[in-house]
Amino acid sequence: MREQKIKQDISIGANIRRIRMEQEIGQTELVRRLQLDGVEMTRETLVKIERGAQHIQASQLRGIRDALGTSYDELLAQVRP
Repeated sequence: MREQKIKQDISIGANIRRIRMEQEIGQTELVRRLQLDGVEMTRETLVKIERGAQHIQASQLRGIRDALGTSYDELLAQVRP
């Protein structure tokens, strides 16, 4: 049986960065908000997530959604051409 590769057209990290920058929130500020809400996150981790170099945990995604006041739909939106 041949393994099928799935084309990934969702870039959660890029969406987080776009939304964060639209709201004029720095990485350090977002991490501070997450930590205050009990979400384990460092600035280095956020940088890796935004670059797509590290997978995001469900608890981190939920925390970012809440901290940015956005929705899962917006965070999981397909990459725009």
